[in-house]
Amino acid sequence: MNLRSLFSMFSSDLAIDLGTANTLVYVKDKGIAVNEPSIVAINKSTGEVEAVGREAKEMLGRTPSNIVAIRPLKDGVIADFKVTEKMLNYFIQKAHNRKTFVHPRIVIGVPSEITQVEKRAVQDSAMRAKASEVYLVEQAMMAAIGAGLPITEPSGSMIVDIGGGTTDIAVISLAGIVYSRSVRVAGNEMDEAITAYLKRKYNLLIGERTAEQIKIELGSAYPFEKPASMEVKGRHLLEGIPTTVSIDDSEIRDALGECVSTILNAIHVALERTPPELSADISDRGIVLTGGGALLKNLDKRIREDTGLAVSIADQPLESVCLGAGRMLTDFDLLRRVAIE
Repeated sequence: MNLRSLFSMFSSDLAIDLGTANTLVYVKDKGIAVNEPSIVAINKSTGEVEAVGREAKEMLGRTPSNIVAIRPLKDGVIADFKVTEKMLNYFIQKAHNRKTFVHPRIVIGVPSEITQVEKRAVQDSAMRAKASEVYLVEQAMMAAIGAGLPITEPSGSMIVDIGGGTTDIAVISLAGIVYSRSVRVAGNEMDEAITAYLKRKYNLLIGERTAEQIKIELGSAYPFEKPASMEVKGRHLLEGIPTTVSIDDSEIRDALGECVSTILNAIHVALERTPPELSADISDRGIVLTGGGALLKNLDKRIREDTGLAVSIADQPLESVCLGAGRMLTDFDLLRRVAIE
């Protein structure tokens, strides 16, 4: 038994969708092993990690002063280096059932307009988390593969991946990116817009988990057939006491208006910059939406009305980046073609 086969016995390659909101880890031949929020709770007095992922999200906005819940990624890139490393380490071990001697090859998705410094940060974090090799691939490319688009063919496909921190838009042909753009308006920005709106209109202060809940229940980009409303609990800014207000979908649509139009503008710019041959392909095939933001109600309808193109949502919008990255683990030639230098 030579060294290589011994190595392959232990090598369990991973694909990671390191997202601002959620991190997903795909284990070769097994599928998605980890799908948890990108949040780490740290004890300030000891520097120890208290919880990671789902447990840490439960603590958001509810921690005593010695524990802080940190989101180590901001706008799709690493904002807190040490914490990202701890989080990656935790998720990699979790994906490998806590085996510590594993040195996997890792494929990681990054936003398309990432700087050299930010690339190094992602690579270093993965290397420190005990990876043997690290490949970086643009998230939009992974999302397109995960959504099942024919990216290696000489025809254009347009993908809009609306994540937590960034919206990545790309036109892909022949396994290469013809045009790509990343705007830092996505799910988190929508939550912030809702928080700001309620503060302005009702003097009501809400936490980020509540804002996310409102977005999921009432958020939309286009009017509903029948109006919906919900009760929102928070703290009254002037009186300082807990209050409940009732809000309806049209208010939240107003609150999200700016975020939605930023995404629409970015799509318009992408369509303007696409070579005419590929534009023809896109008008045949339409635009594919992936990412958590693709779940915003009626967003597809709004884009369809705005551009006149067919718009479809990927089968598993939240998982498509990770599934695409996972497919690259088995197709090494494709990985070599699409990895960023």
